[in-house]
Amino acid sequence: MGMTTVTLQYFDGCPNWVQTEALLNEALALVGMDDVQIERQQVATVADAVRAGFIGSPTILIDGMDPFAVDGAQPGLACRVYSTPVGLRGSPTLEQLLTVLRR
Repeated sequence: MGMTTVTLQYFDGCPNWVQTEALLNEALALVGMDDVQIERQQVATVADAVRAGFIGSPTILIDGMDPFAVDGAQPGLACRVYSTPVGLRGSPTLEQLLTVLRR
């Protein structure tokens, strides 16, 4: 099994990625993947967003795939909202992150 890559895409106008990164680190540690380094990818322009398929900050990619992808989401510089068991949030819950990391 190869090394998992975790990428955190964000843009400066939306601070939710800071909390998301902390939750991601916690989730990685809990699943025994604390050797995985989160790669930060800053998206600066709408053109960058379109090129990266970035649909909002923060976006988490696991091995290049967005486990929280939503059909029809348009690329752009926006704050991303996640549907969680406790309502809409600026980041997934720890439990949601654990679920996608264990796949």
